[in-house]
Amino acid sequence: MSTGTPDNSSPAQGLCVSRVPGKPVVWEADGRIAVPLWLRQDGRFDTDLALRLSVAEAEMLHAQLCYALADEPVTTPPDGTPYCRSHEREDAAARRP
Repeated sequence: MSTGTPDNSSPAQGLCVSRVPGKPVVWEADGRIAVPLWLRQDGRFDTDLALRLSVAEAEMLHAQLCYALADEPVTTPPDGTPYCRSHEREDAAARRP
């Protein structure tokens, strides 16, 4: 995902955030989920960072990715919990460290 301007569309220019190959998504001690990322600037590695999400945010991202992968319109359920995850909310909370 590049955050450069439209005139700066080369992947080697501007900022680029990508998943770290081989590093899994993990539960953190505070109950949030961390997605390991790399930040590159102008094509050079800058730093490791993590996208930290609450369980609800991770559930919503999961649902939106499912919709996008199925080439369906991405929607936000009115109750805040995607249908595909509503039955697993209690299970996820029980697995937290």
